[in-house]
This record gives sequence, structure tokens and C-alpha cells, in this order.
Amino acid sequence: MTGTRTYTVPAEWWERLAARLIEALVFGAFYYILFITLWGVFRTVGLSGAFDGRLPGVFAWLAAGLGYTVYDWVAHSGGGRTFGKAIMGIRLAPEGLPRGALLKRALVYPGPAMLMGIPVLNLLVGIFAFGVGLLILVDKPYERGPHDRLAGTRVVKDLR
Repeated sequence: MTGTRTYTVPAEWWERLAARLIEALVFGAFYYILFITLWGVFRTVGLSGAFDGRLPGVFAWLAAGLGYTVYDWVAHSGGGRTFGKAIMGIRLAPEGLPRGALLKRALVYPGPAMLMGIPVLNLLVGIFAFGVGLLILVDKPYERGPHDRLAGTRVVKDLR
């Protein structure tokens, strides 16, 4: 079939993990810049002691997690891949999904990262992220996580 592209080779789990780790480096740098900025602002206005000094961290995680979630949604809506996926040569399939489906995907994962700054919830979010990884490993042959199932997506090798 000329002009039709169907790529059904699922991305390997390590390719997906590497893509997320690449993005986590940028996400982490963004978080620390936000944290230092917010710590300075809260200290200047006299709020650095509120909630045992945890307030800047909570707001920094919330803002960085929201930023990462929005980035994930926008990147997948535009080209079917984030910069981490582009570096690893993988992308979402099928192409041209509705933005609403991709928003659901982003809210399920990486959306919970917004809650990482809140004590106790950070533990639950960490367990959830670990569970997502395990589900990707055991879902054969497509290796889809709950976020992929909800949106009707698969992560495949980008053979273009």
C-alpha cells in the first residue's frame, strides 16, 4: 500500500525507560531552578518557615510536574513523540490521535509527578510509577502501560 504507514514493531522497554530518563534530567533541572527561585521568594517574604520549610518544594514540584505533564501532552499531540522519544527513535502510534485522548494519557502518566512534593503522596506516586513500569514489562507483545491503554496508544520504533 503506497502512502500508508503502519509500524507495528513495539519499542523495547529499555528504549522507553531511556527516553523517560533523558527527559527526567531536564525535568530535574527545571525543578531545582524553580525550587531555588521559590525558596528565595518565600524567604524574602517571610514564608520560608511555613510548613517546616517544605512550601517551596511543594510548589516547585507542583509547577515542574504540571510543566512536564503539559509538555508531554503538547509534544505527543504535535508529533507523536517527546524529545526523549526522538533521541531514542521511538514514537506513539497510531498517528493523529485526538488531543483529548493524549491529555488523558499525560494526566495518568507523567501527571502524578505533580504530587511528588507532598509528603506521603510522594511515596504513593513512586509506587505508582514503579507499577506502571512493571505493567509495561508484563504486557506482551505490545508493552503498554495503563496510560497507553487509556489513550489507545502504543510506543513503537520510529522507522521513518
